[in-house]
Amino acid sequence: MVSMENQTMADEAINMHEEMRRAFALLSGKWKLEIMWLLNQRVYRFGELRKAIPGITQHMLTAQLRELEADGLVSRTVFAEVPPRVEYEITPKARGLGPTMEALTLWWQTYGSSVAPKATRGRKSRKG
Repeated sequence: MVSMENQTMADEAINMHEEMRRAFALLSGKWKLEIMWLLNQRVYRFGELRKAIPGITQHMLTAQLRELEADGLVSRTVFAEVPPRVEYEITPKARGLGPTMEALTLWWQTYGSSVAPKATRGRKSRKG
């Protein structure tokens, strides 16, 4: 028989697990963490982000930025200029991830050299 106290602790653990799954989902995907890390450094224009992230397509960058914006982690500002200028920055809510980004940076500086680089998969260009 499970005591009421143990049941409450088990329920809280399950709930926290579900909440953390939601948090992980916000940043899951091949590019989101890299985008967030860059935007944690400064404000970027779309083209600058694309150049800063080797291998990302325009379509994928747009999709990832839209998801981050919908989740309240990135803000998009369009300036009424010709041609239009669009800037992306992290929101105050996302700034709360700053210590996590700093901790990940410190961890990588300590242990990154012990991680073998992954071979990049060569893809043939569609251009003929």
